[in-house]
Amino acid sequence: MQPLLLTMGDPTGIGPELIVKALLDQSFKQIPCPVEIVGDIGVLCHAGKIFGIEGKSEQLENGLFSLAFGDKKLTVHPCSELEIASVHYGQPNTNCGKAMVDFIEYAISRCLNKTAAGIVTCPINKAAINAAGYHFPGHTELLAERCGTEKVVMMLAGERLKVCLVTTHMAYRDVPDQLSREEILQTIRITAKAFRQQFGIQQPRLAVLALNPHASENGLFGDEEQRVITPAIEAARAEGISADGPHSADTLFHFAAKGAYDAVICMYHDQGLIPLKLLHFDDAVNVTLGLPIVRTSVDHGTAYDLAGTGKANTASLVAALKMAERMVGN
Repeated sequence: MQPLLLTMGDPTGIGPELIVKALLDQSFKQIPCPVEIVGDIGVLCHAGKIFGIEGKSEQLENGLFSLAFGDKKLTVHPCSELEIASVHYGQPNTNCGKAMVDFIEYAISRCLNKTAAGIVTCPINKAAINAAGYHFPGHTELLAERCGTEKVVMMLAGERLKVCLVTTHMAYRDVPDQLSREEILQTIRITAKAFRQQFGIQQPRLAVLALNPHASENGLFGDEEQRVITPAIEAARAEGISADGPHSADTLFHFAAKGAYDAVICMYHDQGLIPLKLLHFDDAVNVTLGLPIVRTSVDHGTAYDLAGTGKANTASLVAALKMAERMVGN
């Protein structure tokens, strides 16, 4: 069985200790397939000291190491050997930035050459990877570029609610100008295809949200619904996709959370993320739809205020591993 690759993320954030904590909690035993860590052995050993345990490494074959914390073991592919004296929580340097990208690129290459089943990522620092010379806004854009994929969709998912975003990280005032019939239609198409292929739902029920309050009240509060959103929905339905709307965001999530829809297509970041995090603050998963590989991630950042304390919650990491395994299985 091919492994899931779990990338360590920012060496100065909570990623390394989440991995060690999940090992000590025996959370990896909940995942049916093997999990390989892509990261830095020294940094993981340093994270073990947070929990009062010394890590001991032993070289295996194919560039892999066994890293033991007591009687529990991780399988690790080291992609960096950072100087631990220079690794300070919350203070990533350019070497850390390069390491973050090296972890991701190694994992991508393994998935593309079909020696790994999928990627689960711990959080990175976007400023650090840019300072290291990799000019990407984040994981998603790096993955898309390296996989040769022009359009991907960011989905945030929990058991009760899944939201897919037409636009992601941008100023709210820029959102209306970025919405077009084609962008919305592409988001609907990619979501529907991913649910069929990776979630085993042959006819996913998709709700498409309006941009304006009350779906604009027939143009009283804007014309995006009539001009771009409704035409995109009609085009999707003509292709046999079960999509409806535009729905007013202030009521739709009540029904979606009760199971009326498999996913909600949202026009902008906070429209989807506020209800999602209200329901799934600890266990939400970030999923990249539209890639030729499986990729899930924790739905939180580097949490520098918690880094080094051992208090970070592993729920999102475990959920991301479970969702990746489910997607691979489908």
